[in-house]
Parts: sequence; C-alpha cells; structure tokens
Amino acid sequence: MQETPLAELIQQRLKKLENLRNLGVDPYSGIFNPLLKTSDIFTQYGDLDKEALDEKNINTSVAGRIILLRDFGKAAFAHLQDSKGKIQIYFRKDLLADKFQLVKYIDIGDIIGVEGRLFRTKTNELTVEVKDFTFLSKSLRPLPEKWHGLKDVEARYRQRYVDLIVNPSVKETFIKRQQIIKYLREFLENEGFLEVETPMMHTIAGGARAKPFKTYHEALDMELYLRIAPELYLKRLLVGGFERVFEIGKNFRNEGISTKHNPEFTMIEFYVAYKDYIWLMEFTEKLLSYIVEKVCGKLEVKFGEYTIDFTPPYRRLTLYDALREKNVPDDVFRDAEAATKWALKRGIDIPKGATLSKVLDEIFKEIVEPELIQPIFIIDYPVELSPLAKRKKEQPELVERFELFIAGREIANAFSELNDPIDQRERFLKQVQERLQGDEEAPEMDEDFIKALEVGMPPAAGEGIGIDRLVMLLTDNQSIRDVILFPLLRPESK
Repeated sequence: MQETPLAELIQQRLKKLENLRNLGVDPYSGIFNPLLKTSDIFTQYGDLDKEALDEKNINTSVAGRIILLRDFGKAAFAHLQDSKGKIQIYFRKDLLADKFQLVKYIDIGDIIGVEGRLFRTKTNELTVEVKDFTFLSKSLRPLPEKWHGLKDVEARYRQRYVDLIVNPSVKETFIKRQQIIKYLREFLENEGFLEVETPMMHTIAGGARAKPFKTYHEALDMELYLRIAPELYLKRLLVGGFERVFEIGKNFRNEGISTKHNPEFTMIEFYVAYKDYIWLMEFTEKLLSYIVEKVCGKLEVKFGEYTIDFTPPYRRLTLYDALREKNVPDDVFRDAEAATKWALKRGIDIPKGATLSKVLDEIFKEIVEPELIQPIFIIDYPVELSPLAKRKKEQPELVERFELFIAGREIANAFSELNDPIDQRERFLKQVQERLQGDEEAPEMDEDFIKALEVGMPPAAGEGIGIDRLVMLLTDNQSIRDVILFPLLRPESK
C-alpha cells in the first residue's frame, strides 16, 4: 500500500482544524486541570479488579497526547500518553451523545483532556471510560513512521521533541541525566562545598588547551572568548578564602565532533584547599560510587558489551607504566625522534615537530586508552602536558596529576594545583611561545591570574568531570549526542 504524502496528511489535518472551528470548538483550548497523572492512576487503582472498580465508581481526569487510535464506528479506543506513562481511554457514542461526533476529528498526536470512569475491559486493561473530553492542542504534523518510532538518527537529534514522544527510553535517559547532576550536587554539598558561578565570556581563553570560540562585545568594543574551562576563576576563589567550591556549567571548545566530543558540553569542576591529588583519588571513588548506587541501584553497570564495576578502590598506574604494559620499548621514553619513528611505524599520527611528551601522549591515546575498560587512575604526567599542575618533589619533570578512564574514555582530569606564581609564569611564557609558533590551542598569558597567585593561593586539589560522558556510561549510550537534548548539527539544506 502506497503511503500518503506528508503534505497531503497535513492538509487533511488542517481541514479537521477548520471543521472544529466551524463547530465552535477551540482546538487550542486553555487550562485543563487533570486530577491524576497516568502513573498515579495505576499506583492508586491498578490492584483493583473489575468488580471493585465498578463498585467504587471512580471518576478521574487525565490529559496527554494521543499515541494510538482505533475507531469502531460507535466506539473508539485510544492510548493517551503524559509525562509519566500512558493509559487506555474509551469513547462510546451512547455515553458522549452529540459530542461523539468530535471523535472523528481526533488524530494521533493531538493533546486532549478527558474526564471519565475507571473500568476494566474484557482483556482486563485498566481504562478510562470518557464522559467528556477537551481539545487542548491539535497536531498538524503526523508522528513519524506510522507512529511506531523515530529511527533515523539525524532526524532524532533535529526533532528531539518528536524523539521524546515516540521513544520512551530517550526520555528516561534525560531523567537519569538530571538525577546524576542532582546527586553530584548533593554529595559535594554534604562534603561542605559551595556552588558558585563564574563568567562564560572571558577576555583570555585559559584553563585548558583548546581552540576557543570567539565573540564580540559591541558596547565595550572588545573581542571575547566563550569559556573553555572555569578553572582559573575557581582558583581565584581559593585565593579569596573559599576553601571548597564547585561549578556545574557549559564549556565551549572549537574542535571536532565525534561520538565522544561535542563543541558545547557540560562539566563539573571542584576545588578543595589543603589537599592533593592522592586525597582526590579516594574522594573521586567515593563520589562516583555514591552517584552510581543512587542512580542505578548497584555498583555494576552495563555499558555496551562490558559490565563496569564502580566498587572502590580503582587501579592506579603511572602513564609510563601504562605504556610499558603495552610493550613500548625503553628507547621510546628517552628520545622524541625514536618515539616518533616507533609511532609512525604503527600508523599513529604524530604532529610535525612534536616533543617527546606529546609523542608519548599520542601513543597513549592510540594504544592504551581504548583498552582501559574498568575504572583506572592514570597518574604522574610530564610537566609539559600539565601546565597548571604541581611538580612531584621527587621527580620534578613530572606533575601530581591523574586522569580517570572508564570504558576506553577519559571521564575526569585532576591534579594538585600549582600555586607557585614564578613557576606558573614560566609555564605560561612557554605556552605563549607555542602560540606564536602557530599552536591555536595554547593559552595566552593571564597576568591577573598570576597576580592572584602572588597574593597567595593555599595548596589545593582540583578536578573536572565530564558530565555528558558520565551520563553516557550510566545510561548505556555510545554517542554523546544521545545524552545532549539538542546537540549541534549542520543546518538542514532547504
């Protein structure tokens, strides 16, 4: 059977809209106050059998979207869906009298409010027998694929409003996302952290290596950057006397898009005075196990083909030992040229002129990171890769830093914070040279941050956790776009 073209279906609905108005019916009525949500009906009355329902004569009202409709002439069945679930409703001509003629103007997708009596059908399904109903919003555009689900991935992201209607699991993902954020806040507040807000527009793009988005402030006649990280502002608050602070918010990085990367993403960063990265690893284990158990009900979580166990403690391994476990030879650790040759032979792309530290980082990303499935802290990175981290006293060429990897992706990045203004200035100056040589990701010199360190910042530990990636893990979604309500897409061609 040939499908009716979309334009024709819309015209049919527009005709129904016109007919309703000619009958004096407002297809976009105002307020409707349902007594119960669909889930409440099942919670309160789901255990009652047919005889008990008939005896109690329970009347209620409910509002939502029609997602299934079967018309039998003198009667019609439909499924009505609200934010909490769905319930069957039953229209009878003899009960609705003249108003039954309006049933033929109902389409799948319409939002209506109904009032009626609860009963059970011959198949024992709890149903609302409609005594009255109200059009609340006439749907002019049909739901996709005969209303059995939106399958086209690109269309799902572009029309998330439809995706949420026809794919219930998508709504569950975003409900769980907000639970994850809620319990993040709850844990940190219980540990004495204060939630703060710092600027989204920066005069200097700093706090991480990334190419920023640029914008322009007309009144001040100045170029600004959308923030790539809140780190330097949060550490200013440590200087100001706050000892435990955190911020949940958007960051923006003008980089590629993949299943793990979106240019606009959500992070939490938190900082605690008088602690170091060793303390922070144990704290992170407590934080994650708390969230996972609250959201998932247990510490083992299914993610794709893997079962991730969030039970502390997590393994700890230095960056160099992680490479050695993959049989990287010792000469690769000593010389940039040898390391580059070794990497290129194995098909690993290395930027021209890359230093030894950067070559090792590329090798790690290619051969180690994808196989880090269970939670693991990779610790002790070269200074060059961590310009805001404190040096290790016994190995000053390394810093006190860790990255937490789970399911082959970085989830958290943390370190003992550098609070020596002289060392920090020298590292900034090196980044300035890299920027002058064409590295668009290298930050500029932040003189005000140096001034803040010169005032004096207490020793501290700080961490950033990618909320989008954490949500992916706890909802078993393989693409970051599946956990962002409205991911950035190219405009549709007209």
